[in-house]
Amino acid sequence: MLAIDTDLIVRYLVGDDPAQAARARRLIDHNDVFVCTTVLLETEWVLRSVYGFSVAQCARALSDFAGLPRASLEDAATAAKALAWMRQGLDFADGLHLAQAEGCEAFISFDRDFVKAANALGGIKVRAP
Repeated sequence: MLAIDTDLIVRYLVGDDPAQAARARRLIDHNDVFVCTTVLLETEWVLRSVYGFSVAQCARALSDFAGLPRASLEDAATAAKALAWMRQGLDFADGLHLAQAEGCEAFISFDRDFVKAANALGGIKVRAP
């Protein structure tokens, strides 16, 4: 199994550099690949901030990539929850943080928008300090 970096996933999804995109596609389509949660997080950030993907486009692209037969995510259950919450209006990074904090009494944040959005979803209580 090969661990891959953000740039390979971005080339695979966006294809903006045809030569690199072709190399990324060959590698990802013909090898078992491992995606760290941090790489998935960075990929979402790059797609959104550099390529202007909407939330829906990011969620679809990451879900499609995660569903590739030879791709394995470090924590697929956490990523799936974060992607589902992203579709419901929660920031992807916040969704990852929240999903990984399951089992805790509460998640504490100064981010009022996060507190409001997360509490609307139910689950772990999110509150300000």
